[in-house]
Amino acid sequence: MVIGVNTRLLQKNKLEGIGWFTYETLIRITKNHPEHQFIFFFDRPFDASFIFEKNVKGVVLPPPTRHVLIFIPWFEIQITRALKKYKVDVFLSPDGHLSLSTEVKSVAVIHDLNFLHLPQYLPPIVRRYYNYFFPKFAKKATQIATVSEYTKQDIVKSYNINPEKITVAHNGCNDKYKPISIDEQSAVKQEFTNGKEYFLFIGLIIPRKNLITLLQAFDVYKKQTGNDTLLVVIGEKKWWDNAHETTFQAMQYKADVKFMGRLNPEVLSKLLASALALTYVPVFEGFGIPILEAFSAGTPVIAGNVTSMPEVAGDAALLVNPLDKNEIAEKMKRISEDENLRQELITKGLKRRKAFSWDNTANKLWEAVEKAFNE
Repeated sequence: MVIGVNTRLLQKNKLEGIGWFTYETLIRITKNHPEHQFIFFFDRPFDASFIFEKNVKGVVLPPPTRHVLIFIPWFEIQITRALKKYKVDVFLSPDGHLSLSTEVKSVAVIHDLNFLHLPQYLPPIVRRYYNYFFPKFAKKATQIATVSEYTKQDIVKSYNINPEKITVAHNGCNDKYKPISIDEQSAVKQEFTNGKEYFLFIGLIIPRKNLITLLQAFDVYKKQTGNDTLLVVIGEKKWWDNAHETTFQAMQYKADVKFMGRLNPEVLSKLLASALALTYVPVFEGFGIPILEAFSAGTPVIAGNVTSMPEVAGDAALLVNPLDKNEIAEKMKRISEDENLRQELITKGLKRRKAFSWDNTANKLWEAVEKAFNE
């Protein structure tokens, strides 16, 4: 068959959560199925490294989709025409957006419905777009894939979708994340934090990632302990608004917060493997890949007890109410003072990590493609 794929999020050195999902699944699917032809639809000139196999053809469909208003003509005109031109049998969209103007069978990967539950965290035009179109995409899709059982049930309840139409394909994580030696950890700390211990935040700085509460919790933790531990923040300041700035400026210990922006996986993996713990407390998450990355790196995890995070973490993390700064601070204090607890969490995390892999993700996604083709 001919599979057309929305690969607009495959952008060199700019891969985020859904971009990594796209990359890791497609690099495996195209290799595992040389008998099929794949047409990758990009919205701008693409890097040759994304043409994974000989059975992949890259096609540029301008303009770049840098604004939601451009999504509509791109999917409804450009994608619709391309599906017809290349005689596509199944259209796979790893970010969930579909063409409503085509009869070509489709698989939409819907990672979460945060825009439905937390519309206040999005610009008005963005939330209107998502809340208008995604119910239509969910109904239009021949098959849906999603990354957690939580999101599957959310789609079923919110959009009245038959659960048999939805395949759960849990995320995996990059193989670069693994434990490193004590000497390597010391060298990393010496290079990045002047030898000091640190908690780590990973993620785009947007409201639902809840950095504001984490900053407040870190201040509480510092007041309680008086130690020299830092909070290292890794992620692009996508939405550093007045609320973030006001919270940060009000901190007593803001000098102990280190912002490092976006990092490549090689550097990030070393920083994660050397951290006291990952502090990952979003108020809403479709999966939470950093949890798996921390498990793989042999790093303890403090995670939110809401949405999909308990499903991913199992019993291998300390779960907290993400809106309770005092509870988060208390868990930070426990991890920094109880080495036995840290080692217990590391052991459980390394075991839990084995339940997830990108190979499994790719296989599950391919099942959804085959189901769509055979309907």
